Amino acid sequence: MSSVRSLTCFSGVIFLIYGVLCFYSVSMENDFHRFGLDILRVPTGVLELLGGSGMLIGLKWQPAVWISSTGLAVLMLIAFGIRMRMRDGVAVSLPSLVLMLLNLYILIKSSER
Repeated sequence: MSSVRSLTCFSGVIFLIYGVLCFYSVSMENDFHRFGLDILRVPTGVLELLGGSGMLIGLKWQPAVWISSTGLAVLMLIAFGIRMRMRDGVAVSLPSLVLMLLNLYILIKSSER
């Protein structure tokens, strides 16, 4: 399996996990409340589940990777911006930045093929 395919699979699984956590994690519920974005917790979870599924589907159907990696990169850019606005520390903010960059990398590399 190529490194881009491995990263695509990794991103897909990570976002499936995060998507489920949006529905069931008290910690995530508290974060959305602290951000003043309670109403966006469920839609965010749905977007993460769709994006994660799309990444895995993209292992067989390339357009799904392009759509999903773009959407997930944008979602993580927004998450990183919110974390910065809330003045969260680097350790808490770094995952969203890394996942944004990862999905941008996947998008660029998968578009080269």
